[in-house]
Amino acid sequence: MYEQYYGLSEKPFSLTPDIEFFYQSFTHREALDVLLVAIHAGDGFIKVTGEVGTGKTLLCRKLLDALEPGFDTVYIPNPCMNCNALFDALLVEMGIAEKLDKENHLACINDYLIDNARRGGGTVIILDEAQSLPEESLEAVRLLSNLETGKQKLVQIILFGQTELDARLAKSNIRQLQQRIMHAYHLQPLNQDSVRSYLRHRVKSAGYRGPELFDDGAQRRLYKFSHGIPRVINVLSNKALMLAYASGEFYVNSKHVEVAAADSQMQ
Repeated sequence: MYEQYYGLSEKPFSLTPDIEFFYQSFTHREALDVLLVAIHAGDGFIKVTGEVGTGKTLLCRKLLDALEPGFDTVYIPNPCMNCNALFDALLVEMGIAEKLDKENHLACINDYLIDNARRGGGTVIILDEAQSLPEESLEAVRLLSNLETGKQKLVQIILFGQTELDARLAKSNIRQLQQRIMHAYHLQPLNQDSVRSYLRHRVKSAGYRGPELFDDGAQRRLYKFSHGIPRVINVLSNKALMLAYASGEFYVNSKHVEVAAADSQMQ
């Protein structure tokens, strides 16, 4: 709607996790570095948590893009399924579903992992929204983490989840899985300076080449109402741009953000 008005090639604040818009704040850059180092070290089990809207899925997509071709990646975006359904989904993503004979899921997966290791490749299983995993499926994940040779882990498992995942893993009947996590990282919201840089990055990535589009007041209000949560920043910024455009103004000011926040019931 307002793209042509601002000289944009696309909407800068879409909620779609597009890696072209990945903003390397300190926390997101550090998280990506932790993930890549741990994967290359073969450390086996990694957990990344964060509040709703902090950019976990976008970080996950960025990780998939950053991994070298030598790694086979298996991505399950919504693992809210029982044990067998989770195993079936893994087999499909691995391209070996036809090898399943009765209920030998783990045997099929183990054979796949061994063959991949013999070829010199690594296998990375990424489970997004892991806080939604049922307990029986968390146990399945633990069984997967047992797959190893005498010298190395056959698979790296990364859990991306909301902060509720920590509470799930703290339960006594799942503590064995918690003990296997070698690296854990918690994504933080953006600070006020990062919000300023985030806005510049998003509009520039969408093709904007003019002066600062959001004035100082708008930037302060965005930080206040969003608490530094990227998804909320996107929602409010998109609405504020539409309001500026509809009113015939060009730059986004604090009033546009306040109206956007009221419309989103975020005041």
